[in-house]
Amino acid sequence: MAFDEIIDLDLEVIAKALEASPDYRVLRKLAPRLPVLGIPDEETKLGLYVDTEATGLDTSRDEIIELAMVPFRFTPDGTVVRVLPAFNKLREPSIPIPAEVTEITGITNEMVAGCEIDPDEVIAFTRDADLIVAHNAAYDRKMLERFAPDAFEHKCWACSMSQVPWQEQGFEGTKLGYLSTQFGFFYDKHRAVSDCLAAIELLASNMPKSGRTALDHMLEAARKPSFRIWATYAPYELKDALKARKYRWNDGSNGFPKAWHIDVDEALREAEIEFLRAEIYQHEAEIFATRITAYERFSSRV
Repeated sequence: MAFDEIIDLDLEVIAKALEASPDYRVLRKLAPRLPVLGIPDEETKLGLYVDTEATGLDTSRDEIIELAMVPFRFTPDGTVVRVLPAFNKLREPSIPIPAEVTEITGITNEMVAGCEIDPDEVIAFTRDADLIVAHNAAYDRKMLERFAPDAFEHKCWACSMSQVPWQEQGFEGTKLGYLSTQFGFFYDKHRAVSDCLAAIELLASNMPKSGRTALDHMLEAARKPSFRIWATYAPYELKDALKARKYRWNDGSNGFPKAWHIDVDEALREAEIEFLRAEIYQHEAEIFATRITAYERFSSRV
């Protein structure tokens, strides 16, 4: 068959024929998500998916150069009902955009020249949101609270990267690009709105083992309080035991203890405290634990 005859065929028919074979996988370009009909707004919550591009990864110093916020309606049991029009703005930083950032994002100094993001406009756009979501909320929340604290500090936050059990469901990574290919679609990567839309599509998708949506899993994790347990004054020679248990080191520069710490679910709090007393301190030490909810989680305030 000649090439011009092939392209006249219905491409979806070709795609479905390829998918019927075990020798092929088909990636489709991400299409706009159709709304779920019959669910009134009063039965839904308003989510706001956010993504920032910045001059670097230091949340205390680097500057936002692009901000996207995509509102979406969802039900408490994890159904994405509809996606709403996005907010997307560029911003000129006080320093030139590093070449490596331009290479990743495609954002040049010329594109952002003279551009600003008005914090008051951001506050107005976020006002009605019940939940803010990002695919690395530990980064985006800190960046956005520094830029517009009145818009983001008093909101509930969730993370589609760390609060969805991707590994348990059989995935080998958590990057958006990887996950999107596993769910059979591709998109224009590393621009903020495209990343938001791809992530919302992932949240709306059913997980391969549980059959639940990724959003349902994320909401379940976000609703649960957790505890940050501090191993203050832990013996230096036992640092490897703490690292093996996934404790992280805090250097004290953020105003919190210079110590090892770990975040655990409420159900595991007492067991973790007993571990520290038995294996690290070897006496009935007083253990400092901070309760964390979606209002504080991922912020610099914890």
